Amino acid sequence: MTRVLVTGAGGMLGRDLVTVLHTRSDLKVTAASRVDLDITAPAAVHEAVAEHDIVINTAAWTHVDGAEANEAAATAVNGDGVANLASACAASGARLIQVSTDYVLAGDARTPYPEDAPTAPVNAYGRGKLVGEQAVAHLLPDNGYVVRTAWLYGAHGPNFVATMLRLAGQREYIDVVDDQHGQPTWSYRLAERLVALADAALEGRAAPGIYHSTCAGQTTWYGLARAAFTLAGLDPDRIRPTTSDRYPLPAPRPAYSVLGHSRWASAGLPSLPDWHATLVDAFGSPAPPAPWKVP
Repeated sequence: MTRVLVTGAGGMLGRDLVTVLHTRSDLKVTAASRVDLDITAPAAVHEAVAEHDIVINTAAWTHVDGAEANEAAATAVNGDGVANLASACAASGARLIQVSTDYVLAGDARTPYPEDAPTAPVNAYGRGKLVGEQAVAHLLPDNGYVVRTAWLYGAHGPNFVATMLRLAGQREYIDVVDDQHGQPTWSYRLAERLVALADAALEGRAAPGIYHSTCAGQTTWYGLARAAFTLAGLDPDRIRPTTSDRYPLPAPRPAYSVLGHSRWASAGLPSLPDWHATLVDAFGSPAPPAPWKVP
């Protein structure tokens, strides 16, 4: 029986991942939330990783603007904590799947970023996540997998889609930026893809390295908000377009977060489907517990 350790199991992606893994009778799953395992504690990490075949790390500092003011603390989790996991996996022989982000890239491209694109993070959050990626590449050249994703939404945590639907009950109109481009990605579908990658890694079908896992196509935050309103039975014209300079934030955001997905074919796996079709699935799925209910 394959033994899987999920770190960050109490978060949005982590909870979906544990749900997907628990559908498999051939897996023994250890779900470790932040309370169960602090990945910044090396000894605890080595003890937790021992006796597992694969570790999927969804533990992270996710407060992007908070990282700008507390870069050392954010990097301790997103960089040093990942290095602890990679070191423990190197010692035990386990494989590691590290969930990373588009924010390690500059965000100034015009075409989708391939997996081997040069990194150039524009904020503290991205710099910390890049430290984690580099630790995996250095410590686990043969057993380390980095999966970059972006624009996640789901049932179990704060996210853009849930925020828009909450604001629908509070405001008549909502201004949303229309000059940042990306690929909205349902955390449940990403969780399924991580499990598929774990299978391929353990079977020797997937080469180590970087994979991009976002939904196909692209839109803007404005386009996503309108789509979510439409699916929720709300008037999409209540969403009004605006520009990023109207909403300055502590951490700069990349203007273009569209990722290419070519490496999945080499592992014999499909990439994720179109973002809008996936959003429709998310609204209609009974898998998460009704996350799209409008107040």
